[in-house]
This record gives sequence, C-alpha cells and structure tokens, in this order.
Amino acid sequence: MTKITLLVLMCLFVLCKAQEVENVSKNAHCPGSDGCSDASLVSMAQNLGALGEKVTNLVEKVTLLETKLENTEKEVLELRSLNADTPKVAFSAALRESGSGNIGPFTTNTPLQYKKVFSNLDNGYNPSTGIFTAKVKGMYFFRFSMFNNLNAVPNSVVSLMKNGVRLTSVWDTSGSDANDMGSNAVVIALEPGDSVYVELLHNRVVYDDAMNYNTFSGFLLFTM
Repeated sequence: MTKITLLVLMCLFVLCKAQEVENVSKNAHCPGSDGCSDASLVSMAQNLGALGEKVTNLVEKVTLLETKLENTEKEVLELRSLNADTPKVAFSAALRESGSGNIGPFTTNTPLQYKKVFSNLDNGYNPSTGIFTAKVKGMYFFRFSMFNNLNAVPNSVVSLMKNGVRLTSVWDTSGSDANDMGSNAVVIALEPGDSVYVELLHNRVVYDDAMNYNTFSGFLLFTM
C-alpha cells in the first residue's frame, strides 16, 4: 500500500469521526442539563484529537519506511549494475588430456602446458602455451599443484612465473620416497597483457595421469 492510499484512507476515517461528532451535536439530549451535550462534544473532540495525533505519527513512520525502501532499491540497482559491468575471469586446467607418464626433462626451463581445461571464462588461459594473459587490470588469485616423478629419487621443481619472473615454487629433489605432491598459491596485481604460467625447471620432471595431480588455476578477485 502506498503512502498516498494510506493517507486517503486515514482522511476518510477522520472525516467519518468528524461526522459522528456533528451528529452527536445535533441529536444529543440530556434532560434537565444544558451542559450534558457540550460535555459529550468535548469528550468526542478530545478522542478525535488523540486519534489525529496517532494518524500523524503513523504517517511519519510510513514516510520513513518508504524513504528506506527507496534507498534500498537504489542500492540493489547499483549492485546489479556493478556486477553486470565487472569482468568475469576464471580458469582451471590439468596437465594431461589422456595417458600417463613423466613430462620432461627439458634442456631449458619450459612452461607447462595444462591441456585438460576444466573452465576458461573469458578465455584468458591458452592451453596451447600454458600461459594465462590478463585482459583487465585487477587483483588475481593463482594456485598450482605438483606431483613428483615416480622414481625412488625425486627430481621435480616447478615455479609460478609472472612475465618471466619467479614468484613461488614447489619442489622435491631429495630423499628416497616417491609419490609426493605439493601446491602453492599467490594473490597478485596484474596489468592488461601481463602473463602468468607454471614453469618446469630444466632437467626436472613431473608425473601425471588420469587422476590429474598437476593443476593450474586462477581467477580475478576484483578490478582496479
């Protein structure tokens, strides 16, 4: 119910009460006392005044609630507009589409190509190169995991790189155990054109199969 409708109903109610007072004034009769009718009118007027005060308070409350509702509607529209305008960037991929075995060693540090793509919203990740390229300026989250080779002596080192600069690494190159894995993650700021990828160091290997141990994922947290 709108404020205008409510006010109309209240006015009609007050007018009805006023008509009742007028009817009482015309029809009231109190034998032997000329002041009886006047006393009744005074009482009715007081009741009507109290009712009017309540109506005024109610109108003020309704006005306040309508103002709050209008502000809330504006905030909802602003949030919807912001969400619609915000780029949606996310990807996740694993190393192998099929098969099993070691990847590497290579004679030089080499970006790993995560070919099994689970998601690639906005197509920022290129499975042919293994490189994610930022399209918008913002703060991003990246995570990667590594499973070492199956030999008794581990020989695995991978690093997360930004524009050719190492950010963080996971490695396993000592001990006699096998079947170890680890992961790492970062939150970093990127400019349009910045590249992020996972690099396998030279003469190192990683193992993967249909279990998808080695993954590379990232998404945009917010624009800047």
